[in-house]
Amino acid sequence: MPDRGGGPPTGPRIRVGRPSRRVRTLLMTLGVLAVLAMAFVMFAGFWTDWLWYRSVEYSSVFTKTLWTKIGLFAVFGLLMATVVGLNIWLAHRLRPPLSAMSLEQQSLDRYRMGIAPYKKWVLLSVTALVGLIAGASATGQWKTWLQWVNGVSFGEKDPQFGMDVSFYAFDLPWYRFLLGFGFAAVVLSLIAAALTHYLYGGLRITSPGARATAAATGHLSVLLGVFVSLKAVAYWLDRYGLAVKSSDFKATGNWTGLRYVDANAYLPAKTILFCIAVICAVLFFATLWRRTWQLPVIGFGLMVLSAILIGGLYPAIVQKFQVQPNEQAKEAPYIQKNIDATRKAYGIDQAKPEDYPGRVTDQSRRAQQRADADTAASYRVVDSNVVSPAFQQLQQERKYYQFPTTLDVDRYPGPDGKPQDTVIGLRELNIEGIPKRNWINDHFTYTHGYGAIAAKGTSVVTDAAKGTVGSPDFTESGMPTKGTLVGKGSYEQRIYYGEKTQQYSIVGGPQKELDYEAASGDTKYTSFKGKGGVSLSSTLNRAAYAVAFGEPQILYSGAVGEGSKILYNRTPKERVEAVAPWLTIDGDAYPAVVDGRIQWIIDAYTTTNGYPYASRTTLGDTTTDSTTTSQRAVVAQQNQVNYIRNSVKATVDAYDGTVKLYQWDTKDPVLKTWMKAFPGTVKKKSEISPELKSHLRYPQDMFKVQRELLTRYHVTEPDQFYSGSDAWQVPDDPTNKKEASAVPPYYLSLKMPGDKEQKFSLTTTFTPNGRPNLGAYMAVDADANSPGYGTIRLLRVTETVQGPSQVQSELNGVEEVATFVRDLRGTDSDIEYGNLLTIPLDGGFLYVEPVYARGGSANYPLLKKVAAAYGGGKPVFKDSLSQALDAAFEQPVKEPTTPPAEQPPGTQPPSTPTPPTTPSTPPATGDAAVKEAIQNVLKAHAEVDAALKKDPTDREAVGRAEDQLDAALDRLAQLQGSGSGSSSKPPAETKSPPTST
Repeated sequence: MPDRGGGPPTGPRIRVGRPSRRVRTLLMTLGVLAVLAMAFVMFAGFWTDWLWYRSVEYSSVFTKTLWTKIGLFAVFGLLMATVVGLNIWLAHRLRPPLSAMSLEQQSLDRYRMGIAPYKKWVLLSVTALVGLIAGASATGQWKTWLQWVNGVSFGEKDPQFGMDVSFYAFDLPWYRFLLGFGFAAVVLSLIAAALTHYLYGGLRITSPGARATAAATGHLSVLLGVFVSLKAVAYWLDRYGLAVKSSDFKATGNWTGLRYVDANAYLPAKTILFCIAVICAVLFFATLWRRTWQLPVIGFGLMVLSAILIGGLYPAIVQKFQVQPNEQAKEAPYIQKNIDATRKAYGIDQAKPEDYPGRVTDQSRRAQQRADADTAASYRVVDSNVVSPAFQQLQQERKYYQFPTTLDVDRYPGPDGKPQDTVIGLRELNIEGIPKRNWINDHFTYTHGYGAIAAKGTSVVTDAAKGTVGSPDFTESGMPTKGTLVGKGSYEQRIYYGEKTQQYSIVGGPQKELDYEAASGDTKYTSFKGKGGVSLSSTLNRAAYAVAFGEPQILYSGAVGEGSKILYNRTPKERVEAVAPWLTIDGDAYPAVVDGRIQWIIDAYTTTNGYPYASRTTLGDTTTDSTTTSQRAVVAQQNQVNYIRNSVKATVDAYDGTVKLYQWDTKDPVLKTWMKAFPGTVKKKSEISPELKSHLRYPQDMFKVQRELLTRYHVTEPDQFYSGSDAWQVPDDPTNKKEASAVPPYYLSLKMPGDKEQKFSLTTTFTPNGRPNLGAYMAVDADANSPGYGTIRLLRVTETVQGPSQVQSELNGVEEVATFVRDLRGTDSDIEYGNLLTIPLDGGFLYVEPVYARGGSANYPLLKKVAAAYGGGKPVFKDSLSQALDAAFEQPVKEPTTPPAEQPPGTQPPSTPTPPTTPSTPPATGDAAVKEAIQNVLKAHAEVDAALKKDPTDREAVGRAEDQLDAALDRLAQLQGSGSGSSSKPPAETKSPPTST
């Protein structure tokens, strides 16, 4: 058996020498280059951020944020390092001169001897580590610091302590951070000092004699005394923390503030514990003279016992035996405080429910009600959540353009000069649709979208000579766009910044950009002339962006040259969030043509979760509905809030990316605080131009938050609030077949009860909690030019009226609907419901819902029917809005003989062409004829596709195929008794522009 590890070594001996000077030089050079490369990567991120902020003229935000973070890092990092390092040094300085010789000390001698040559380095390393961690943690509190330094008074006092609300919103969070930092510093110092004392014999576990030297005892006692002192401060601050404490309470799921047990048990308990902690701290400090831990340990034990008995057991006893037997009476004063604070914090304190019957039984007024219905609202039968595919199919023009899934609703002057509801969307760049994908095409050639497309919100095409019947009636269309959107003027149509534009583009240099392709087939080119973007003229900038975007071609490509600029951070919400990181951004940025430019308008909010007694809400959950997508979700700085104001209106220029922030709420103390912290970043409200103001509206996310709160906080009596007998809920969207989600609010021009004229409003409905019938109706004046802007009207329904889901369910059971759906499926089409609008009218509620057909030869929605119901009556299903209103009010249904005129706001909207009321009876072989007609349609459609694929520019061949398709569709329509008389064929795709390789 061989001797493992014994005997002389065998085999040749290899001599390991030092590497040659050349190798050492090479290794050193590689090391230096690696360090420089890492340093440049870090520098590139910083440098590109600075260049971007400078390009948007908000460099003050970047520098103020940066210096604040650096200051916090330096101060708290050095403070933590100094405190911990000083205690380690002091523990080493207080070590005993000679340690008792015991097995414990002998084993520690090895560690002492090993550390001895590196004591300074160990001390520096430990202090540097804790300093870096503490400094990095402190930088995350830059907003808290700026709010504390620049805090502005609310001018409101909490009802319990009489402190200004700013104390809870701005001061208390900073004090709690300081307290947490103090605890961390003391605990780390205590651990480090104890380990040092143990290592050098000041503390002994198994050695004979005293367990600690007098010096170690005094040192650790002082640290424990500081810890207990901080605990006393914590108890004192906890008293005020009760005003913003969240707890579970049956009256509301997100209760904030004091309840009976807090005011009568926890509050005195915190005061008593504060006094006990002060006494205990004094006992710890007294050990400097008494040199014994007996009294401090007893005091600390009593403090812990008191915390359990006074801070835990006593409040439980009070809750069990005083509150629960008569909870409603005991909690009533505190419920009232919560109601008042919550309604004020969310801006709903002026919303008071008005009783409204909701059902009309007087049949003698039907004719007058039908006449009133024409002016009760501008019925938006073009649903912005549905018609995006129609915009895409009819106005996309090229595959490299796209529209958002959900379009926006705004107001533009109609033919009579009065504002009319308009559905609008921008034709943005779709990088996935570029004919040939490569770096030049993606980032140099295809750089922007083109044109704003708009359609009337209250009518569709009714004349086959003007377009596909049932499609949007465009007021601005084409390439370049033409129409009535800006009257006789023109506007900058290029869209470099948009919701869908997320890739970077390099513009303005040697490489020309594709501008647009005209209808004639001519390709236009352009070069960016805007002031936005970051210059790439210098090698340093190109190198920094090459590193930042991971694209080395930026550095050496010949397409980048003199005048080149790089555009990035191109979505409107992203830009506003970057220049104002203290704002919460609304989920829906919407475009408007203002003063000859397309401007993105973004609503922004100031929030806090430190408003005393106001219940908290979760923004992400509250603002979600059936139309919410990741692109339209709120950008929340604080997801949990209990105070919100729409304090800022922001704009982003779609051409050059210019960001402007305008003060909207001039009284908001949170905004004033941030304006004080970042002077010059927010413009005065008076600087908003009249044209811009005409497009401002009440924000959807603010409205959603308020409606969620009003499901409970419309009740102002504590007893009724506690019982929950009048609680509401936001109903699910009855038109959403995919999943249960809240109904979205709808923008609509309508007259509320008592109003003489229509107002552009944002509306929603409520149902009683757990029931489907209509419980209430909410509308807010959404017109920024209106004197009553922001006024919330609440109608409490006093009669039993169908809710949205019940109306939809009844509509689905109407025989005409079943026939309509069956006929659609015969042409490979399907039904699609639009927004179910609810309008108060003469004591009742009028429901109006556009119904679309989608599929077959036109894979986009076409308005085919309109459903309506009034005052609890059965829903009707007709071919036009006018007919549906006639039938809903039990009036003779009028048959239009000529296409109706445009509908200005407040007048009867146009109706779609009406088919004969008695369709011709099909022959006995009708089913076979219909099947044959369907086959002919499919065959003709295939011939159109074949002609397009063979040669899209051969208009003669394509035209012949399309004529055959028209004839086949007309034949099918005749057999089915349909009067549409127009095909729904997609536009032919013209040739693609030349692509770069």
